[in-house]
Amino acid sequence: MDFATPQFWLAAVEIIVINILLSGDNAVVIALACRNLPPKQKRWGLIWGALGAIVLRVVLTVFAVGLLTLPWLKIAGGIALVWIGIRLIDPADDGGVDVKANDRLLAAVWTVIVADLVMSIDNVLGVAAAAKGSLVLLLFGLALSIPLIIAGAQLVLKAIERYPVLIVAGGGLLGWIAGELCIDDTTIAAWVDAQAPWLDWAAPIAGVVLVVGVAKWRVLRRQVTRAEGAPAERSK
Repeated sequence: MDFATPQFWLAAVEIIVINILLSGDNAVVIALACRNLPPKQKRWGLIWGALGAIVLRVVLTVFAVGLLTLPWLKIAGGIALVWIGIRLIDPADDGGVDVKANDRLLAAVWTVIVADLVMSIDNVLGVAAAAKGSLVLLLFGLALSIPLIIAGAQLVLKAIERYPVLIVAGGGLLGWIAGELCIDDTTIAAWVDAQAPWLDWAAPIAGVVLVVGVAKWRVLRRQVTRAEGAPAERSK
């Protein structure tokens, strides 16, 4: 497809719009993963997380058709996304280890990349269709979306700092997407459509309940453990 043709630029605009619409959840993940970084590292976490998400989106789009035909892939991705959502709501290290700042930055970026790997499975087909088989157009359109994702993540991060309840909402969003992924897997999608169409709404709700419920249970369990340990410390 020629750069000088109107069709090229129309397709590029389509890809940008698709990425804006589909990158809201990615911005949430980037913001959630970077919220505990030191102030100086938040910016780099946002930038590297967004760049990693874009590069991964390109790779997945190139191999989109083949990936989505693999059985159990979406179910495995949904399970991984549930765990990521739980850890985003409750990021505390159960071992109580004091993690260094650099390690936290790398961990935040890695969380973003893994989450985007899972969340982009459904998104890449729309981008691939808009690119109409042109790899140059695909790379061009996705590259232009980088600052849009970074800006979106920064806005979400500021909102989270002001309204911490959005952290739970963000984790719940991951649970919702996980539920959708699981029932859309090639191994069960036909059965769901024919025998259990109610799972179209029940599975995402179950994902939200699972992520938020387990995360809150982890927090409560840790609080109880600390409360039980406090009297023992005072009695010494």
